[in-house]
Amino acid sequence: MSSPQVGVGVLIIRNGRVLLGKRKGAHGAGTWSAPGGHLEFGESIEDCARREVLEETGLELTTVRNGPFTNNVFQADNKHYVTIFALAEPLNGEAKTLEPDKCEGWDWFDWNTLPQPLFPPLKTLIREGYTLTDWL
Repeated sequence: MSSPQVGVGVLIIRNGRVLLGKRKGAHGAGTWSAPGGHLEFGESIEDCARREVLEETGLELTTVRNGPFTNNVFQADNKHYVTIFALAEPLNGEAKTLEPDKCEGWDWFDWNTLPQPLFPPLKTLIREGYTLTDWL
């Protein structure tokens, strides 16, 4: 197994709902996840969140705040990720599916009725008791 990698998951909130997309073509295919990706060398969490969200959805973000982290081992894929979550609001516009090879599409969900199955870091976050009200 290789060394752990750092992922950044961005919980984008609009009108009390969170933006999620259904993953495909990578580990976690078929699960629902927040936008995000790998932290690049020398990059801040906030810059990573803004970059990944823009690349994946076309959305620009207003304030980005750091949140909790999760620690997940994907045994079947021989991967280990520490995922740092950020909370953000979109500046304007609607999410577009800009990486159709990685995501089936984006939709807004109420935190209490999230679609299933969830991507493991998001599932871990919820299992550990975090809610959107922890950050609002």
